[in-house]
Amino acid sequence: MVVAAPKSLLRFLTCGSVDDGKSTLIGRLLFDTRAVPDDQMAALERDSKAVGTQGSSIDFALLVDGLSAEREQGITIDVAYRFFATETRKFIAADTPGHEQYTRNMVTGASTADAAVILVDARKGVLVQTRRHSFLCALLGIRKVVLAVNKMDLIGWDRAAFAAIAQEYRAFAESIGLTDVTPIALSGLTGEGVASASPLSDQTLLSWLEAVETVDTEAASSFRMPVQWVNRPDPDFRGYAGLIVSGSVRPGDRVRVLPSGRESRIARIVAMPDDLGEAQTGQAVTLTLADEIDVSRGAVIAAADAPPQVADQFEATVVWMDEDALSPGRSYLLKIGARTVTAQVTALKHKVNVNTLEKLAARRLELNDISVCNISLDRPIAFEPYETNRDMGGFILIDRITNRTVGAGMIRFALRRADNIHWQAIDVTREARAQMKGQRGRVIWLTGLSGAGKSTIANLVDRRLHALGRHTYLLDGDNVRHGLNRDLGFTEEDRVENIRRVAEVARLMADAGLIVITAFISPFRAERRMARELMGEGEFIEVFVDAPLEVAEARDVKGLYAKARAGLLKNFTGIDSPYEPPEQADIVIDTTAMSAVEAAEAIVERVLGG
Repeated sequence: MVVAAPKSLLRFLTCGSVDDGKSTLIGRLLFDTRAVPDDQMAALERDSKAVGTQGSSIDFALLVDGLSAEREQGITIDVAYRFFATETRKFIAADTPGHEQYTRNMVTGASTADAAVILVDARKGVLVQTRRHSFLCALLGIRKVVLAVNKMDLIGWDRAAFAAIAQEYRAFAESIGLTDVTPIALSGLTGEGVASASPLSDQTLLSWLEAVETVDTEAASSFRMPVQWVNRPDPDFRGYAGLIVSGSVRPGDRVRVLPSGRESRIARIVAMPDDLGEAQTGQAVTLTLADEIDVSRGAVIAAADAPPQVADQFEATVVWMDEDALSPGRSYLLKIGARTVTAQVTALKHKVNVNTLEKLAARRLELNDISVCNISLDRPIAFEPYETNRDMGGFILIDRITNRTVGAGMIRFALRRADNIHWQAIDVTREARAQMKGQRGRVIWLTGLSGAGKSTIANLVDRRLHALGRHTYLLDGDNVRHGLNRDLGFTEEDRVENIRRVAEVARLMADAGLIVITAFISPFRAERRMARELMGEGEFIEVFVDAPLEVAEARDVKGLYAKARAGLLKNFTGIDSPYEPPEQADIVIDTTAMSAVEAAEAIVERVLGG
């Protein structure tokens, strides 16, 4: 009996501007190809789910109801995936919406695609969203592109119009590195140019999809496997489960575990019913090592003779996908593969105008902005540039308060400073410094509206602790802005940077064994959380000085609220800039029911008793 060779799988996305006909085109492809049998459909669904775990860390929902379901049911989806097959190939098509506000959906679909079908309405030509989606395809490593000039039947299959659109698009595509572009004239409604010949050409979209060859660079690369799970069913077995994202591995191969750098050999490739003699790119496996070394979730097991790089600072391209702007200095979670770390965008080098490719200066990123920036992590990670390995170079940014995915990024390279700057070992520890002072270094962080009484209470706390022989230092918002932060204004970005600097200074002072009292509005929860996480357990005391806006405004000893109400003072907290109250402060001071002296005594009692 002759066994047919397995069909290859092509993952592609359809994208373009609004109403260019993406869903109609997908529908025509499904109509013109034979239905997928149940067993093949199940296999395709498994393939698509595997894609979701091994892609560039961008989570997506496996939904096939399309954008209409999102509109009708009020739910949020990333991409609608369609499955179909021909005699020669299987396909997973990502149907991505064209609206600008759904750019994140297009990024999700492109993150795992081998090729792209970029639609253009023949009546409208190349639009801004066409350029945006093309630019994103180039960023995300897609090199095989069809320019599907749709609705050609509505302009009478005008050959000159088709040629003009193709020429304009090719010029733009070449400028962003898309050199393998195939223009095809078609009509998703009639099917001409989709699966049957059109008046302009015998070549069809379906014939291109069946014939296009994609290069699996990961398969030819050195072995890498991010560890997703440490499997210990009994004391005698310790295995490391994950998906091989590049290369192959065999028992006996020498491997290195990163970022620790420890080396060992592969003992077994565990599978059912029998162990494997080799595992390759795309396989989910459990590995055991010959030596007892520390390996945890998020570590990368790699070929010892060609390991990936390890660094904690990078230049990266970021696509911002959230309504709330990205502010440099704000703390986010960065997820790359199975590893999640704390990250900050330390500098926005420029953002890109996708229509003109002009590089623009930027202080923040708004929804759908694309920027080249520097990113700093709280610990080193193993990585490879995105253009070399999507899985090892693609990441997402997550809001630490809401847990929303707010950005997607591609690592370009490690910053040189990541190799040149190292922690210097210091012999005198923070514990020794604190012991000499007879106290525990900590930070008392007072937050609240302007006029709530923070500075007054902080000063009383400082005086009381000093009188009791404690070593303290008071960092006050206005005082710090006369020196350390005199270069900062009151925009959201400057407020974020203001608190970041103060938190780092407070940490250094606490390391010296001091009790640090801070009095800052610090309006955003994200920055207060960042300040807390710089400290050890129990060393950060958040004090919410709670005063209703009308009470704080009635005090207005500095006349700031009056200026803000008159429009003379912009970005003033409580008026035209938000204040996010603590959700679980360590101490809450109700200034309408407690005097400043009583409040200070309550804080001192907590400090001395903790």
